[in-house]
Amino acid sequence: MPFTALWADRTWSKLLLRHVEQTRPHLERAVRVLGVQHAWGRNAAPVSGADGGQPRPWTLPVSYHEIPGLVTAVRTACLILTAAASGMRTSELLELRVGSRLSPRMVTGGGQRFRLASKVIKGRQFGGENDEWVVVAEVDQAIALAKRLHGGDIGEPVFGAMVFHTSYPRLRNWINGPAGHRLGLTPIPAGPLNLRMLRRTLAQELAQRPGGLLAAKIHLKHVSTATTEGYANRPGGSQALFHAQVQELEEEHHLHLTIDAFRQFQAGQLPAGPGARDLIATFTHVDGALQEGASLEPSVLDTDRRVENPLRTHAGTLHVGPANYCWFRDPTKALCLRLAGTAEATRPLIGLCDSARCPQATIMPVTARSGPSRRPPFKRSSATPESPQGRRPGYDASTTASNECSTASTGPPVPL
Repeated sequence: MPFTALWADRTWSKLLLRHVEQTRPHLERAVRVLGVQHAWGRNAAPVSGADGGQPRPWTLPVSYHEIPGLVTAVRTACLILTAAASGMRTSELLELRVGSRLSPRMVTGGGQRFRLASKVIKGRQFGGENDEWVVVAEVDQAIALAKRLHGGDIGEPVFGAMVFHTSYPRLRNWINGPAGHRLGLTPIPAGPLNLRMLRRTLAQELAQRPGGLLAAKIHLKHVSTATTEGYANRPGGSQALFHAQVQELEEEHHLHLTIDAFRQFQAGQLPAGPGARDLIATFTHVDGALQEGASLEPSVLDTDRRVENPLRTHAGTLHVGPANYCWFRDPTKALCLRLAGTAEATRPLIGLCDSARCPQATIMPVTARSGPSRRPPFKRSSATPESPQGRRPGYDASTTASNECSTASTGPPVPL
């Protein structure tokens, strides 16, 4: 019998009404005891908000149909954290299996070294080669959480079934929505993102990090130690290639910083510190060479490339400290090496740098930066005849350097 016809039957309608009246007290009692909220997440553990506010439940009650989306968001967050703090390639991340977390190894001083087992795919034979990665504790915890959410057997991929270009927008929408706002999470701006971008960003941050400076959330010093140790333990592994990429970006960053210092010298902003005299002499020589070249070839513009060539060798000696620059040209003059008794070292001990006494240390009129070099827009210098207004009127580099060298070396440093 059709439902409409069944409902039209008086006997059936009376029977339903009688049943409702009989069950109403029981239903009302169940609502008073159990409530009408969704069953999942009613007793969620409290967590501290990212905005520093009072602890709050990590989630509001959710329905059964909302759980898969929440799991996808958390797994995507685990994947992003692993990629951003380990430097692993996309193919290496997708080769992480259930059981890839190796036992932590104790080190001197009571610390631990966390390791992941995966495969190197790029540039290797079909099927890849087994390799290990030394990672920080945050990455180890992320992999452990992703494994719990996956719930698979040993050997199954932890992230293998995820498609990043579709799961990442879902995570961004979740963070930018009411759930992320309630937890105090910073909204994620619109724009493309992929795992390769995270690897390169980490390499840039490590290359441009002055010694001793820490990031806001993850200590880049610890990440640098982990990746360097993985490179040393397995010289032919994937972390060795990542380490080489970091060194290449570090050289590029130091060249940009050297050019910035030279531009400041041309503008009359001289460095301070014991090493200022030698640095000013070097910049004076380079500036004279550029002027001579401009007089011989007046049609050649003063581009960054012309400045890079004579400064590249000098940039190779630059080591960035937390509050100063170290121009490590002569190891025998390095005060840090003399104090440590390691005169044969090829790099300075930047943590022991005494910028007030070391003859190779300078203090620049800008704060030592840890992020990407924010170079000012290109300006032609007076070396180009077409732009005589490049320097302030009456300024001469060699004369000013000679007259102000002592003042720059002994005067109070610019506050950083």
